[in-house]
Amino acid sequence: MFDYIIVGAGSAGCTLANRLSEDPLTKVCLIEAGPKDSSIFVHVPLGLIGMMHSKKMNWRYYTEPESELNNRRLFWPRGKTLGGSSASNAMCYIRGHAWDYDHWASLGNQGWSYHEVLPYFKKAQNQVRGEDTYHGVGGPLNVDDLRVTNPLSMAFIAASKQAGHEYNADFNGVKQEGVGYYQVTQVNGQRCSTAVGYLRPSEQRSNLTVITDALTTKVLFSGKKAVGIEYEQNGHRQQITAKKEVILSGGAINSPQLLMLSGIGDKDELAQHGIECVHHLPGVGKNLQDHLDSLVVTREKTFHSVGFSPVAMLRAVKGVVDYWLFRKGNFTTNIAEAGGFAKTSPELDEPDVQFHFSPCFLDNHGLNLWQTVRHGYSLHACNLRPKSRGKLSLLSNDPHQPVKIEAGYLTDPDDIEVMVKGIKLSRKILAQPAFDRYRGKEVFPGEEVQTDDELRAFIRRKAESIYHPVGTCKMGSDPQAVVSNQLQVHGVEGLRVVDASIMPTLVGGNTNAPTIMIAEKAASYILLPKDPKKENNEQLVNTAL
Repeated sequence: MFDYIIVGAGSAGCTLANRLSEDPLTKVCLIEAGPKDSSIFVHVPLGLIGMMHSKKMNWRYYTEPESELNNRRLFWPRGKTLGGSSASNAMCYIRGHAWDYDHWASLGNQGWSYHEVLPYFKKAQNQVRGEDTYHGVGGPLNVDDLRVTNPLSMAFIAASKQAGHEYNADFNGVKQEGVGYYQVTQVNGQRCSTAVGYLRPSEQRSNLTVITDALTTKVLFSGKKAVGIEYEQNGHRQQITAKKEVILSGGAINSPQLLMLSGIGDKDELAQHGIECVHHLPGVGKNLQDHLDSLVVTREKTFHSVGFSPVAMLRAVKGVVDYWLFRKGNFTTNIAEAGGFAKTSPELDEPDVQFHFSPCFLDNHGLNLWQTVRHGYSLHACNLRPKSRGKLSLLSNDPHQPVKIEAGYLTDPDDIEVMVKGIKLSRKILAQPAFDRYRGKEVFPGEEVQTDDELRAFIRRKAESIYHPVGTCKMGSDPQAVVSNQLQVHGVEGLRVVDASIMPTLVGGNTNAPTIMIAEKAASYILLPKDPKKENNEQLVNTAL
């Protein structure tokens, strides 16, 4: 018997495993459906391209046909290995805007304002630039500056300033708006996933058990108290028990799926699949949100791209030598080297568009990279706070079958208008003199696409996810809420959800750092003794930090 069972060894799960096992008297089990993170594609930063293609380490989900995107099924990569999506993402360290967390608090989620979550961001972090008001040192997650900067990325920064955007050296500091180079979760030129930063230092503890290649099929209940899990490994089903809590950290897709398979969800929907309802919680799987992204892609007339092109192939030998001997060079790139945040209207209080610039030709997530070997550069623009909502639902009671993903992209008409403005901002940047020496023909949207109607049609034809699904086990106290402000599942005991699914609304930025913060904060809730005089332990938590 364990004290805690953590289902999912991703960004949140590895963080929790480290923190909960710090007490040698606390027995913790961390269970992961995927394999160990031993692949070279995980640890070499440029290997993220290979992770996109991996069927072993990537869940490779697809949405249902999206009605507002010409009925296309969109590809949703999610990490399936120790470290989860932190083992396969582009490593950009972004927290979102302070407003996002103040908004969570304004929705009734006590303890989640920016002032109250900042200590957990700092606790997680080892900022190589040093400690200050916004950054911490000594934490497990190493946040570093890029070791390589492509000339095209430099041109993006120069062009952005020519287009009127201010340079910002720290998107996680005093302000978010502006353009600059992304800091990355790397250490010594290698990826610093949560498996590397949090799990490696703790996995030899005698009180921590890590089980891989094991699909959790059900949470076990005694009445309305979670008491363990059932999992399948090598074709055999086994059960393990938890004395204190079961914690779901499978992410915005897998956590709600496991809840529903275990009898937590809308009772009528569960009945359709022959699942006995343990507790009627209709919000499970609802409130799905994601960042939809449009690319402006330009052919390059010189040979500076780090993408898969004939010249890049010729440079590959030097890249290997630079990486293995010195941990520098092109193999340390995260591909999305530069970017920033902008407002589509000066009346806005916060940026509503995020840029990711890649010094290579991108299309279809790089899945057809070998078929599109050409020189180019690409500028992403995503709508940071979409109003559209989607949902997840079971297709059957078989835990091996993926859930039905209905993202609901652009179902709110305001969302496509933000994206049209984002493309216009991208084009304005790429048209600046700094790109004159590189600029070839625009491939996407294409020079023939100019009017707003033509841009809308292009978005419906080509827009894709930038991999930030959240919200399907939302935190709150409203009828659609799934967890409390301490992330306990409503209506049952001994069960929490700790991952990106608890976000009530999307943050304005990449979601990996916020997910790690959520786990750090959850660990403090779990480990601190209850104060019977208080509704929650927020004061105790902040004092402890």
